[in-house]
This record gives sequence, C-alpha cells and structure tokens, in this order.
Amino acid sequence: MSLHEAAWRYQAHEICPEDLPMIAAEALAAGLDTPTLCELAGWPRNADTRDIRDAFEQALSESGIELPGPSLARRHALRRLAARLVDGQITPAELATDDWWETEVETTEERSFVSLIPQCGCCIEYTLGLDQRTWAGRAEDRRGCPDIDSADRPRLLTWP
Repeated sequence: MSLHEAAWRYQAHEICPEDLPMIAAEALAAGLDTPTLCELAGWPRNADTRDIRDAFEQALSESGIELPGPSLARRHALRRLAARLVDGQITPAELATDDWWETEVETTEERSFVSLIPQCGCCIEYTLGLDQRTWAGRAEDRRGCPDIDSADRPRLLTWP
C-alpha cells in the first residue's frame, strides 16, 4: 500500500496506530525518505499511540501528502467497500460490521449503496432476509446502483 493510500485509510480509521511503523518501513523500502519516516519505521508496535500518530502525520507532511478530511476519507472507504463487494471479496452480511449506513454521502450512487447496507449486526439474517430480493435484483440488473456496477469498477478503485 502506498503512503498516500495509507493516509486515506488512516483518516478513515481503517489502520490501527500500531501498524503505522511497519507502513513507514514499507514506504522507506519503496523509496520515500524523510527524517520522521525513518524514525517512525524504527519504532515498536507498542510505542505510545499518540506519539505514533503524531510521527505519522509529520512524516506525511514531510512527504507532501495531505491528510483528507474524515468525511471524505470515509466516503473513499465506502467506495472501496463497494468495489470489494462487487469483486466478491466480502459478502453483504459483512457490510454490517461497521456503521457504514451512517456515512455522510453526497452522490446518488453513494446513497443507493448505503441504502442497501444492513444497519444492525445482531439481526443480520432478518435484515438480509427482507432485502434478499433487492440484493438479487442489484446483482442481476447492475443498473440499479452505478457505484457497484462492474463497468464503474475502475472509477471506484481510483476515487477520488
């Protein structure tokens, strides 16, 4: 994963702070070189979380990478989630593992996708049972939700 992608995923809370030193080491191996990146790459996973976060954000700044806003990063994560669903890497039931349905969306495509996400993990079978026809219809007729249409997959994977 590139440092740029790590920044987006970090801001969307998809990356744990203890994983950031290894991400820094991978960025160094890929050819990026900043003082803070070098320092962070040598830290243990159990270093102070605040220190890790501060160092990662400083390393991003030194690399010329801006952190996206939390809402935009979350929308980016939502689109990656849609792409993973289309690719068969996750199931509809796995969508209920987070509060995706609460994501602030801005486009019709995002709204369409979020409307399909089950809101409750404790009653997932009930939720998906009621929505089975909706999911089946979306799989057969991909025109219903452009953001999960395989023709749009390149756009999903490169957004924003």
